[in-house]
Amino acid sequence: MFNKTKVFFEDFKNKKFKETWVYQTKLFNNIINIKLYNRLNKNKIKIVPNYLLFVEHNHVYTLGKRGSYKNLLFNKIIKKKSIFKIDRGGDITYHGPGQLVCYPIFDITNFDLDIYKYLRFLEEVIIKLIYNYCIKGYRIYNETGVWVNNKKKINKICAIGIRISRLVTMHGFALNVNTDLSYFNNIIPCGIKNKGVTSINVETRYIIYMYEVKLLLKKYLIYFFKIKFI
Repeated sequence: MFNKTKVFFEDFKNKKFKETWVYQTKLFNNIINIKLYNRLNKNKIKIVPNYLLFVEHNHVYTLGKRGSYKNLLFNKIIKKKSIFKIDRGGDITYHGPGQLVCYPIFDITNFDLDIYKYLRFLEEVIIKLIYNYCIKGYRIYNETGVWVNNKKKINKICAIGIRISRLVTMHGFALNVNTDLSYFNNIIPCGIKNKGVTSINVETRYIIYMYEVKLLLKKYLIYFFKIKFI
């Protein structure tokens, strides 16, 4: 019998944003089509799969569907080459080397979750992960993501932005590991003016091994979502 929390896992290492976006959209649509088929064919139910992608992108900015171009602080020529207006929630963020991006393409009913609990689980996964580096992360009401308070300023260490349709998710979260944070100076991250960004590297003052972070991330995803990786 197929375990509904089984997840097909792929680690792309480094991959361009647009290629990854096209690929995850294909997986997302596949899950939705299977769910629609199952609704119409009660006697021939197909297994509804789940997918998880790890990736580091080249330098790129992405703007969520409700994001404002006012939060871009660089010129229009650069803008056309390096920004994508996409179909996730949230405002503008940066992706680049040293940042671990995770795309869960899940039917959250397979995990007995609603959207609120799904987002809180993602946050808790990151909070547990960064605690391994003696970093205390926390949530802020109505500002999805994971935050760190270094007494001088509240900074976001992990941004979360998703798309959901028929309880199927895509997009996900971006954890700053060894990220060059200077790229965030070109934007108002997530459209929030009074808070900044940070990384595991900045908080610990050590270069962090990405493979170690990936192992920890999988560990806590397994713990909270009861995942069986394929």
